[in-house]
Amino acid sequence: MSFITWILLGLIAGFLGSRIINRRGEGVIIDIALGIVGALAGGYLFQLAGAKGVTGLNLWSLLVATVGSIVVLVVYHVVRRIAWSPR
Repeated sequence: MSFITWILLGLIAGFLGSRIINRRGEGVIIDIALGIVGALAGGYLFQLAGAKGVTGLNLWSLLVATVGSIVVLVVYHVVRRIAWSPR
């Protein structure tokens, strides 16, 4: 996949993941970054389960990337909550 395709897929997956997790976006840059990381994580997780990972700009890849971005966003929020919690 081209770099532009990864950016587009990451933007869409990050935006969808943010909407599912906390009903609002984290911001365009963070949504793209978490979406791209989520696409990679989702592809890895799906391949571990025996399914295809990200294959291009299609609905399957969007599903894989969105699931991955949800996982990444949950981890992101847990780490952020721990880092900002009063001691």
